[in-house]
Amino acid sequence: MGFRNMLSFCPSPNFRNMFQVVPNGLELECQHTIKSHGGQLARNHKHDWLILLLLVVIEIVLNVINPFYRFVGEDMMTDLKYPMKDNTVPVWAVPFYAVLLPIAIFLLYYLRRRDVYDLHHSILGLLFAVLITGVLTDAIKDAVGRPRPDFFWRCFPDGRDEYDQWGNVVCHGKASDIKEGHKSFPSGHTSWSFAGLGFLALYLSGKIKCFDRRGHVAKLCIIFLPILAACLVGVSRVDDYWHHWQDVFAGGLLGLVVASFCYLQFFPPPYDTEGWGPYAYFRAVEESRSNSRPVQPWDGTSMQGINREQTAVNSIVDHNLDSTFDAMESGRSRFGNKRENPLQITAPLLGSM
Repeated sequence: MGFRNMLSFCPSPNFRNMFQVVPNGLELECQHTIKSHGGQLARNHKHDWLILLLLVVIEIVLNVINPFYRFVGEDMMTDLKYPMKDNTVPVWAVPFYAVLLPIAIFLLYYLRRRDVYDLHHSILGLLFAVLITGVLTDAIKDAVGRPRPDFFWRCFPDGRDEYDQWGNVVCHGKASDIKEGHKSFPSGHTSWSFAGLGFLALYLSGKIKCFDRRGHVAKLCIIFLPILAACLVGVSRVDDYWHHWQDVFAGGLLGLVVASFCYLQFFPPPYDTEGWGPYAYFRAVEESRSNSRPVQPWDGTSMQGINREQTAVNSIVDHNLDSTFDAMESGRSRFGNKRENPLQITAPLLGSM
């Protein structure tokens, strides 16, 4: 097997056919375009898109409200005195690599396959994965209120700490910095990264048939690229002292689990023989095939022939039943009059049957 065959996109047999212009027989079944099926598909999933808008509203609300300001004593400041640093990965960059980059890959695949089911469900699944992860992450952030590793300098920018009578901090820093300082667990950068790039990894593993049992490790290298990028984002959050390692671990696990659930809502598992396409595509192909099957016409001649055959079969069955019952009656009368052995009477009947 050559390297071209290792990177084949279903149903093309090799890498060159991945960009072929003339479709083969199976490709013709994939021609469900945005123009022909896009409008109906969007209408069928209108409730899903409305739920996405609701998730966006919830996400905005969770970022506006204040988190839980948990107790932070003087003895807890030992692990919270790391310096404040800028983000290595800015917040605005997360939607680019976690959402827009996967969508660009989905569009490239659509330009080749012309399968609107794949495009629609991949985008819908990705957005659900990212938004559900975002809502869960920010809800947990607000509820837990864990201080960030640089909380001391957020609370006391001048370095002079102050505590109340119960030993809790009395912050005199910027309100926005203090609010952000109580959102350490879990890591939002990491959860979003694993949600978007994890979904992309699952998508690619199905398209290149990563688990086709042929042992091409090069395919795994392609799948691990998005996962590696998400891991590096998580490492940067610890290096920038914005998160503890537990925050990053929990965020990555949360994003990957949600991405897996959302992917499996629309696509078979990547190790499945049909893992290269969405469920909706295979349903559409099956409906198309069933509608194109010829139906045998039912005319009067065929109906008369079937009726004659059925009448003949019924006559034969009735005749056999009558003969059997007559033989049984005859045997019963002989058995009653002559006291004959019933086995001698039934043996000829069984032999004739």
